[in-house]
Amino acid sequence: MSETINVEELFASKVFTLGKMRERLPKGTYREVRKIMEQGGELSLAVADVVALAMKEWAVENGATHYTHWFQPLTGITAEKHDSFVTHPDEEGKMIMEFSGKELIKGEPDASSFPSGGLRATFEARGYTAWDITSPVFLKEDATGVILCIPTAFCSYTGEALDKKTPLLRSMEAISEQALRIVRLFGNETAARVVASVGAEQEYFLVDREKYLQREDLIFAGRTLFGAPAPKGQELEDHYFGAIRERIGSYMKDLNIELWKLGVTAKTQHNEAAPAQHELAPVYETANIAVDHNQLVMETMKKVAGRHGLTCLLHEKPFAGVSGSGKHNNWSLGTDNGVNLLDPGDTPNENIQFLLVLACVMKAVDTHADLLRQSASDVGNDHRLGASEAPPAIISIFLGEQLEDVVKQLVETGEAAHLIAGGKLETGVSTLPDFEKDATDRNRTSPFAFTGNKFEFRMVGSSDSIGSPNTTLNAIVAEAFCEAADVLEKAKEEERLEIAVHDLIKEYMTRHQRIIFNGDGYAEEWVAEAARRGLPNISSMVEAASALTTDKAIRLFEKFRIFTRAELGSREEIIYETYAKTINIEALTMINMASKKYIPAVVGYTRLLADTVIAVREAGAEPFVQSELLGEVNEKLKEARAALKKLEKLTAEATAMTEAKAQAFFYKDAVKAAMEELRSPIDALEMLVDKKVWPVPSYGELTFEV
Repeated sequence: MSETINVEELFASKVFTLGKMRERLPKGTYREVRKIMEQGGELSLAVADVVALAMKEWAVENGATHYTHWFQPLTGITAEKHDSFVTHPDEEGKMIMEFSGKELIKGEPDASSFPSGGLRATFEARGYTAWDITSPVFLKEDATGVILCIPTAFCSYTGEALDKKTPLLRSMEAISEQALRIVRLFGNETAARVVASVGAEQEYFLVDREKYLQREDLIFAGRTLFGAPAPKGQELEDHYFGAIRERIGSYMKDLNIELWKLGVTAKTQHNEAAPAQHELAPVYETANIAVDHNQLVMETMKKVAGRHGLTCLLHEKPFAGVSGSGKHNNWSLGTDNGVNLLDPGDTPNENIQFLLVLACVMKAVDTHADLLRQSASDVGNDHRLGASEAPPAIISIFLGEQLEDVVKQLVETGEAAHLIAGGKLETGVSTLPDFEKDATDRNRTSPFAFTGNKFEFRMVGSSDSIGSPNTTLNAIVAEAFCEAADVLEKAKEEERLEIAVHDLIKEYMTRHQRIIFNGDGYAEEWVAEAARRGLPNISSMVEAASALTTDKAIRLFEKFRIFTRAELGSREEIIYETYAKTINIEALTMINMASKKYIPAVVGYTRLLADTVIAVREAGAEPFVQSELLGEVNEKLKEARAALKKLEKLTAEATAMTEAKAQAFFYKDAVKAAMEELRSPIDALEMLVDKKVWPVPSYGELTFEV
């Protein structure tokens, strides 16, 4: 019988929550902290000392010996340097444990050893981490002990953002300021801020760790670079929402417990479409906390997997031929007095504030489709987007039948006089209830879908930080709000606000209706239709990178002080560098596996076949099958050897290149093609060679024997 879990007691037990602050801080200090969290500002050093002392005492009570500034550099993962609370012994030799307000607020990690895209040289090492007071401090417990983790922003000595969090926080302030201008126009004078909320659904694969350790491609690249398809994939659609196997269920149970302790609202768990693939979904949170928590989700998934003899794969495409993994970024906007700006209500055709917000979102996504596509770019995602399993690489908005009809009416007549209703779902079974249907279906092929009271950005890769997508979403919508407010505030002064709102909604929806697409995003016809509409189709990470440094993007980000021109240029440079390094690692891994595992194994198998041919002939029979098989294997072996030599040559050429953009494109266009040329004959050989001889676990063993 399983142990009883008290989730209410467990939840956030490892987090220095507001409740714990209220218990441990003097009332005045607590009020000061809450004020800064909600309104901004800086803690005085005296107040910070009081907060730091309370944090340290709580942490030590829970077994902590060290603290760290936990931050998110441009590697896409988190970083931490541990310092103990130990300072120096007193005169009697007793150890003193201290943690000051200065240590809480500011840290000084090396800024030259993280990606900076030229913002920092090796000799320019100083960087700073600054406490993000809006994201709760927490405790991590692993083999190193219990560590007090302080979520922080990370910037260079000269002030440039070197992380995912700083731009996100800037974008949250921008969208709050501009969205407040919109809600003020509609009479909401009590809201003090508008908060971007996010819920990130996380997909992942689990494989047996012993089998994982036999595959260098999984170890070094996070995905299988070789592998023939298993006899069964996902064609029977029996894994999705299927019964969870005992070993996986045990893992999910422990994962939930660890996440709940950290204050992560893990809510939904299920099997996903591909064999060995699963999903976890949380409850919505403020955007920057959601970003922090998603990083913790990924870290915890990997850590807990090890306890169960498993390995968690977060790569977007660990196995060819079955669905890869994404991260559905559910994004919404709400005022601090409880108004969801994306809630259409029962009569969206009459909800003028909602229609204006919707029109602004349409404008934002259409105007900056290239930026939104770029924000979901990473090396692994190039294998997913547009691959008949994930949203296409073309940005479009799904609104559903009801809202699409409202937009159509407004565009054609300037008025939405009627509303498509959902109707009643009748099951035809007397014991089952009939109920009101939603007014629209869902569309799993849309990259940016309206799902009732939020938008679901489905393009984000499973291994990627959600910091960049949400920074971009906040920024582009803030710009649209700003431009709308500029027009409408002037109209309000001239006492013609109502007419101006209606005119602006029609103008935006008319100009940007091309971005709406409710059909099948996987269809080839959509590619042609999107081109006719003039929508960008950006197929790869390296092609998307330049969207960051267009004049349009620079104006947007500098206007709201989210990125400087230099910060944008650095990020473009980092993308090229990251892409080149990643593909180089994959190419070298393929070369190593082909030359040291696959080709020697097949050579040994041909010797067995040749001996068999000779033996059969000596026995007086003609070895038709054996000779034919030997010929097929030998031919594929020859192809593999030639492809290996070509890949070695092109990889050496790529490595010698010095200009980052040119190098990245060479890896994309030349090296990746050569990698596929090497994979093809080796995957074919896997289907010809005796399983006992094959040097690594197969797809079937990896995905079904878990």
